[in-house]
Amino acid sequence: MAGSINHIRNVAIVGAGGNSGQFMTEELLKTGKHTVTALTRPESKTQLPEGVTAKHIDYDHPKTIVDALRGQDALVITLSAFAPHRAEEKLIRAAAEAEVSWILPNEWSPDSANEALVKDVFVFQSKVATRKLITELGKSSFISVSTGFWYEWSLAIGAAFGIDFQKRQVTFFDDGNTRISISTWAQVGRCVAGLLSLPVESEGSGKASLKNYANQVVYTNSFTVSQKEMFDSVLRVTGTQQSDWTIESELSEKRYKDGVEQMKSGDRMGFAKMMYTRVFFKDGAGDIETSRGTVNAALSLPKESLDEATKRAEERSKIDPWG
Repeated sequence: MAGSINHIRNVAIVGAGGNSGQFMTEELLKTGKHTVTALTRPESKTQLPEGVTAKHIDYDHPKTIVDALRGQDALVITLSAFAPHRAEEKLIRAAAEAEVSWILPNEWSPDSANEALVKDVFVFQSKVATRKLITELGKSSFISVSTGFWYEWSLAIGAAFGIDFQKRQVTFFDDGNTRISISTWAQVGRCVAGLLSLPVESEGSGKASLKNYANQVVYTNSFTVSQKEMFDSVLRVTGTQQSDWTIESELSEKRYKDGVEQMKSGDRMGFAKMMYTRVFFKDGAGDIETSRGTVNAALSLPKESLDEATKRAEERSKIDPWG
C-alpha cells in the first residue's frame, strides 16, 4: 500500500459511471475516508458522481493504465460485457506494475468458487482465471466479492428469474421453491465501501481487517429467496392477483439445456436462460448465504426491503432491461 498508513485512502474504480459502479463510488465517497479516481476511456460520455477525479486510460496503451494507477491503494473493477477485449487482464497487469496493493476484481456474481457451477456457466471461468493471475503476479492481494445476481437488473429480464412484468407471465423452475442469494446495487456498494474502510492490519483482538479477507472470495447478499417469494413480492408491488398472470412450470435442467442450444444461434435470451437457470438447480449452488455465509454482519450492512427492490425492477422492465 502506498505509504505506511493502516487504512485505504486512494481508490481507483473502473466502471464508476455504470449501474453497479455508481453505487460503489457513491458509498465510498460517503465514508469520507477515500479519494476516488475513476479510470475512463477518453470517448466515454458517462457522467461521474460529484467528487470523483477522472483519469483517461487507453486499453491499447497499457502505460496509460499504469500511470493512472500509480499511488493508488486499491483498484475496484466493475466491467460490462461490452468492455474491450482482455480489459480486466490489462488492468490487473497494470496494477501489478503500479504496485497497487489491493484489487477487487470484476466478480459481482454467483459463487465462482463452486467448481460445478463454474463448469456449467462458462462466463464464470474468467473470474477464476483472474484470481489466478493476481496470485501469480504476486504484487497485489485480491478480495473477490460474490454477490449472486443483481436483483433490480435480473428481475426486470423475463428470461432470468422467469417473471415477465410486461407479459404478466411466470415460469417457475421445478416447483419454484429453490432459494438463491441475490443483491441490490446499493447493498454491494455498501459492502465495497465497508471492506475498503477496514484497517489493513487488525487494530485489536477479534477485530476485522482487510488481511482477514486477503486472497479470498467473500460473500454478500440482500435476500435469499425463491421464485415464489419473488412473485409474491411482485404481486404486492403491482397490486395484482395470481389470476391476473399466466403461470407455468419447467424443469430447471431442461431449461438450462434449452438455453445452451439457443445460444448456439446467437440468441441472448438463451444465454440468460442458461446462466440464470443454473443457480436454481437443486444442488444449492445459488444459495451462498447458507453454503458460504456472508460478510454482512461483520460490515454492519442493513436489512433491505424486498418490495422496494422489486419496485425498482418493475420500473426497469418498462425500458430496455438489458440497458
